Amino acid sequence: MDFFKQNVLLIGLAIGSGLALLWPMLNRSSAGATVLSVTEAVVLMNRKSALVLDVREADEFAQGHLQGARNIPLSQLDARSKELEKFRDKPVLIVCQRGSRASKAAKLLKAQNFSALNVLKGGMQAWQEANMPTGK
Repeated sequence: MDFFKQNVLLIGLAIGSGLALLWPMLNRSSAGATVLSVTEAVVLMNRKSALVLDVREADEFAQGHLQGARNIPLSQLDARSKELEKFRDKPVLIVCQRGSRASKAAKLLKAQNFSALNVLKGGMQAWQEANMPTGK
């Protein structure tokens, strides 16, 4: 017991360091969706033929998007979710400009029992910074 009293600061530091190391792993799931890097998203698109759902507004989508992406703005997603019914049990990659709208979309779709949701970490900004191809 004396050991713990004398080394409370070191023990706290060890626990804090462990949590800091585990945080990225614990944070990979956002709103019931897996957060993917650009590389992981490409693998998902190529190997599992994922639906790419772009939740940005139409004018943002027109400026450039992932090839083959379907555009349903976040503001219309609840009303238009019936269009995605056949993808309920298939992989869906949700994309927005920076990632925040995609997380909101993932929450909304998770509530409608979509099971294989993925969010592109950093959104289109990360995609473009990685010099990945876009369609117009």
